Amino acid sequence: MCEYEFSETAYAKIVFHAAKYPHQAVNGLLLAEKKQKGSVVQITDAIPLFHQCLHVTPMAEIALNQIDTYADGEGLVIAGYYAAPENFYDNQIDKAPAAKIADKIVENYKNACFAIVENKLMSLEHNRAALHVYGYASDSTRWSKAKYSIVQTAQTLEGVSLLLKRGAMRDVIDFDNHLDNPENDWTNQFLNQSLKDLQKLY
Repeated sequence: MCEYEFSETAYAKIVFHAAKYPHQAVNGLLLAEKKQKGSVVQITDAIPLFHQCLHVTPMAEIALNQIDTYADGEGLVIAGYYAAPENFYDNQIDKAPAAKIADKIVENYKNACFAIVENKLMSLEHNRAALHVYGYASDSTRWSKAKYSIVQTAQTLEGVSLLLKRGAMRDVIDFDNHLDNPENDWTNQFLNQSLKDLQKLY
């Protein structure tokens, strides 16, 4: 099974999306470099999907098609799925919202991962990575716990914590927001810079 490395951008977007809607389930897609380096899949970006109805298939299909086109143009591939359950205590993969999207992704990318946000670790004092990451074990046709890391872990967690305190999560745009107003940019380009640069904006 592969190991996964999350960029500071990808991790920040996941956490900000979950923090923006703390009383709702949210989900999104994970993008990786097309060319994998050894056994490590480098998750470079995250695209927030929904916070209202995570099971609306037509909207999910539209989002997947648009994001796939975007990823291809950036030299990336849809390589995973993330979800933050609504219930504070639900942090297991079998209770993850809209998990069928993850199963669909693995059909097209065999090394896909599934990240679950650990709600108990979502706080302004963000000193531990709030994710459980799973890889798809083809021999048993199920998702199994996988090893993962975050680029510059200590600095990333410190930067995310500071930005949470400053309310940066309020500016994250997901696909639901885009459907409400097409001018809303679901790629969140402003977040695709270093956390140090983001801190200057807030």
